[in-house]
Amino acid sequence: MTNPLDPLLRARSLALVGASPRPGSYGQGMIRASLDAGYEGRVYFVNPGYDEIEGQPCYPSLADLPEVPEHAVLMIANSRIEQILAEAIAKGVKAATIFASLQLDDGNPVPLAERVKRMATEAGMLICGGNGSGFYNRVHKLRCRMGAREAEEPGPVTLISQSGSLGAAVEDNDGRLRFNITVSSGQELTTDASDYMHFALDEPSTKAIGLCIETIRKPGNFVAALARAQEMGIPVVMLKVAKSEQGKRFAVSHSGALAGDSAVYEAIMRRYGGLCVDDLDEMVATLQLLTSGRRATTNEIVAITDSGGERELLADLASETGVGFTQITETTRQRLSEIVEYGLDAENPLDAWGTGHGYQQIFGNSIETLLQDPGAGMGIWVADLREHLGYYVGFAEAAMDVATRTEKPLAFATCYSKCNNANLAQRLAAAGVPVLEGIRPAMVATRHMLAFSTRKPEPVGATSAALPDEMLSRWRTRLAQPEALGESEGLALLADFGIPVARHARASALEEALRAAEEIGYPVVLKSAQPGLLHKSDQGGVVLGLKDRDALSHAYERMQRALGPDVLIAAEVAPGVEFTLGFFQDAQFGPMMLIGAGGVLVEVLRDTAVAVPPIGPNGARDLIEGLQMRPLLDGYRGSEPCDIGALVETVQRFSELAHSLGDLLGEADVNPLIVSAGGVVAVDALFVPRATQSQLGKVEHV
Repeated sequence: MTNPLDPLLRARSLALVGASPRPGSYGQGMIRASLDAGYEGRVYFVNPGYDEIEGQPCYPSLADLPEVPEHAVLMIANSRIEQILAEAIAKGVKAATIFASLQLDDGNPVPLAERVKRMATEAGMLICGGNGSGFYNRVHKLRCRMGAREAEEPGPVTLISQSGSLGAAVEDNDGRLRFNITVSSGQELTTDASDYMHFALDEPSTKAIGLCIETIRKPGNFVAALARAQEMGIPVVMLKVAKSEQGKRFAVSHSGALAGDSAVYEAIMRRYGGLCVDDLDEMVATLQLLTSGRRATTNEIVAITDSGGERELLADLASETGVGFTQITETTRQRLSEIVEYGLDAENPLDAWGTGHGYQQIFGNSIETLLQDPGAGMGIWVADLREHLGYYVGFAEAAMDVATRTEKPLAFATCYSKCNNANLAQRLAAAGVPVLEGIRPAMVATRHMLAFSTRKPEPVGATSAALPDEMLSRWRTRLAQPEALGESEGLALLADFGIPVARHARASALEEALRAAEEIGYPVVLKSAQPGLLHKSDQGGVVLGLKDRDALSHAYERMQRALGPDVLIAAEVAPGVEFTLGFFQDAQFGPMMLIGAGGVLVEVLRDTAVAVPPIGPNGARDLIEGLQMRPLLDGYRGSEPCDIGALVETVQRFSELAHSLGDLLGEADVNPLIVSAGGVVAVDALFVPRATQSQLGKVEHV
């Protein structure tokens, strides 16, 4: 199978520009890196200072080479990059690796990096870098990277890192995690992380992909790669660095300001089955577990420890990271009681140490019995596996023996991440039992294993019948106009998508307001409906709790004098838990929706979850469950539990609105959305068409 990146990552010939015989030099290091990797293509040395290096001819320039090399590795200073790159292009070289920072104070108003990018783009040249550490394709024995060691056999993981140092930290591990391809993509002048992902997905040895990224430069290509990986069953694990506080994007509604870049990236990953981690330890543990060759069979685990303190720490961190323990059956409990010593409780997680006599057999039989429980999705064995202690070797041997008789994942989790266990870890990894360093990273990895193994794609279409064509056409026509929707229009839009809204009516005079209140029923809420007043409460445009005609009359007269005669009369909704639903256009990935804390605390709590619309009922429920305010829905201080099912349906219906009309919408807020035991009611709604954003430019919140 061919790939557009073949001249870069699978080159048939190589030119090392800046090669050197000087020990310890950059040029000498690259010679050793490429030759010691066992590269089977032709390698040419280029350096005008030498006639030969290591018995091979050294050429003064690329132009002097006897053939056109497919790939040139440029080990040269910033000041020479343009000249040498021009020579490479003139020679017909198809790809280059650039380590230089491409920062140069030469008085040119166009930065060097941009000039190099233009040159390469116009010539159709592929570039890895600049300001990166190169790459290593172990499958094809092609190593063009800084800081090489002995040749490595291909493993199951592709690692793509925009940071050379972060990538090297993961790549140069103690052997418990092995790679087929590693790329330090740097500034990504012509090729980016998504291009490397597609290359990895074409490689049969790829079983997982790790990403260390600051940004994605080709969003559409990235989404396509994620979709391919999901279809192929290959997990993608991402560490997103440089997380912004809250968005840089233009915002009229609260929603645009609430969704930070990292939340959008996490939403994209979640939509396509990707997994997000917060540090390198979590990334390594997750990649280890997901490439162990097995998948969890349920979404809960069994576990064994050799001390009460370990068990307590495991229980604490499992709870914090969202990992659940299987409620073992009575049959399993009875079998365990026959294995462990007297005085130990037969339970999950199990502390099986006792006196320690016969520990290897007791622990092996216990974890095997736990794994046989029908509710057990996978097993965790907590032990630090210090190699100088014989009973830890016994633990390892018992685990490897058990692994031959179960198809469920089994992994060790150490309490401390600096134990001397590299040799044992490699032996265990070869047997399909990874050793995960640190209980917290191990629990994060376990959560990801459970999610990846048990997640089932769900249909994300309409909740019931297909949406009416006439209704969609009517709203698309309206949203194409460059005027923000008034509140009554916004509520009507929600109602057309099946979202319950508060009873309401427009009025432009006191008598109209009074008649509307009589029809709706007191108490009522009075709101200004003056055009351009987007957030009314800050301007005295909302009056609550009007219980009769006199109260409404006085409030209307005051509001008319201050803001104008156009008002909206709405039924006062019973108290409940206040949410917000929002929509915004992400600059990279397009339409996004969010749910979060609503009411006046929307910008204080900043408790939100972001998703790519549309989503199905399971996706809607997952968003709700991920909010910190989720426990409020269960009832508090004597209040009844809220109708969570109604909230799930409302979130899904809003996602259908966002999906159906998102190309015409700029931003939207439904706030508050009140949830109670009686269901869900939208009280206020703001919809801003994209045409309005284009016309207004930056608009301050009012």
